[in-house]
Amino acid sequence: EIDRRVVVAGMKLARRLLASEPLKPYFAYEDFPGPKVTSDEELLAAATQRGTTTFHPGCTCRMGPADAPWAVVDDQLRVHGMEGLRVIDASIMPRMISANLNASTLIIADKASDMIRGKAPEAAAKLPEYA
Repeated sequence: EIDRRVVVAGMKLARRLLASEPLKPYFAYEDFPGPKVTSDEELLAAATQRGTTTFHPGCTCRMGPADAPWAVVDDQLRVHGMEGLRVIDASIMPRMISANLNASTLIIADKASDMIRGKAPEAAAKLPEYA
């Protein structure tokens, strides 16, 4: 339900911004959802009909402690309350990162393969100190 409210609020905010004096000269008309769509229900219906996810969705199965209502997996990527099920992708990220998700997802997968095989983490390399 909160996602729906956020979408509607976002659509209303976009309308206000595009109608503001600084931006108004750059937009001749509203293409989507159109000026006749005004109620929250209509806005949500329009978003449902034409909306899509981003190309790099994430944070839908967030990692966190079992007592956190938003957490789906633990620090070993095991789904809380289930046996034998892990989530190993960008959905475990607690927050969206400001970079392409591919490299981060590969790192998650590499770390997960070590966890599943029981491989101990490698010691951090000692970097040279510079004065």
